[in-house]
Amino acid sequence: MSEANQKNIPAGKLVRVTFLPEGKTVEFEFGTLPYEHHGKPMSFLDVAENFNIFLDHACGGVCACTTCHLWIKDQEGISEADDDELDRMDMAADQQLNSRLGCQAVITRPGEYVVEIPKWNRNYVSEGKPLTLAVEK
Repeated sequence: MSEANQKNIPAGKLVRVTFLPEGKTVEFEFGTLPYEHHGKPMSFLDVAENFNIFLDHACGGVCACTTCHLWIKDQEGISEADDDELDRMDMAADQQLNSRLGCQAVITRPGEYVVEIPKWNRNYVSEGKPLTLAVEK
């Protein structure tokens, strides 16, 4: 999204998402984000995909793994977790009270959101792509 488009977003429709630890913030108008078919529409995975932010999602965003596990700083304005997500989260590493799957946690209204990609997940990322690990001979 261009800088010019960001300035034209009405204040009452602005969605601002900050991804930590990078501190990368993206903005868009609520209800206008193109659906990239990764996770639910307007999920944090969908936002990440639209703005080229790497958030691992080994299952393609269908709630069949926990690689898109996030910590959401404030749950207000986010959809409630359904039974499928809660069952899947039982298998997530380092689960906390604010843990959600990025493919299932949907932004339900304009506002500011802060999510953190857990350290164990972001350690697999280098310059937006999974690391290729060298095998010692």
